[in-house]
Amino acid sequence: MPMPELPSPSIRAQLKATALEAARVAGSILTDAASNGFHVEYKDTVNLVTDADRRSEQAVIEVIRKTFPAHRILAEEGGAQAGSDLEYQWVIDPLDGTTNFAHGYPAYCVSIGVEYRGDCIFGVVLDPTRQELFTAEAGSGAFLNGVPLRVSRTPRLDGALLVTGFAYDIRVSAQNNLDNFSRFALTAQGVRRTGTAALDLCYVAAGRFDGFWELKLHPWDTAAGLVILREAGGRVTDFKGTPYSIYEPSIVASNGLIHDEMLDILRRT
Repeated sequence: MPMPELPSPSIRAQLKATALEAARVAGSILTDAASNGFHVEYKDTVNLVTDADRRSEQAVIEVIRKTFPAHRILAEEGGAQAGSDLEYQWVIDPLDGTTNFAHGYPAYCVSIGVEYRGDCIFGVVLDPTRQELFTAEAGSGAFLNGVPLRVSRTPRLDGALLVTGFAYDIRVSAQNNLDNFSRFALTAQGVRRTGTAALDLCYVAAGRFDGFWELKLHPWDTAAGLVILREAGGRVTDFKGTPYSIYEPSIVASNGLIHDEMLDILRRT
């Protein structure tokens, strides 16, 4: 994939500082809520939201607006917020892994991505339970707590550890990823399901997983992780093998070495 166009170094530094501040503020809110309690509401039978989601999102937006009041924002709970500067858009998931969070399962994160002229150029994913901060800027590499990241070197699918997820409509939709899951489970060394797409992408970037696929995702699920994985040397496409956009619902991400084998499985399924 060609290198995206970037803003000036000074603007990039401001974007990074703002994203890091926003992630840390939001992470503190989630940590406090996990310890002191929160309120759960149901969007439908299995899709829930907590007041911690909303407070985290509002805190992120407030931090962004202090420095970049004209930027557009796309957030999971609040949707799209217009801005006069059409070159930039912040894509926010204030709590990726809400179901995990609501059950006290420590696999959730804050995900903040930045688009510039239609390309994702910066990403930060903060896992507050492990104090793991994943960051990446287009052309500058990916990092975990300041240490450079690189994807795994697993060469074949039969030796790979994969990760996936299932959409909230799994009970009512025939397109529920169970067929893909079955085929990969019979082909790969192992398949896991964490419940947080942003961390899944970061874990592929860190070499903890070798590949990831999922259906029915939203832009805020992948905007930050996409940059982190690419900068760690990974490959990201849709199910057909064409370049991935965060506005596409399906994703295949890998260390690059097993990517074609993964695509073959998905085509046959």
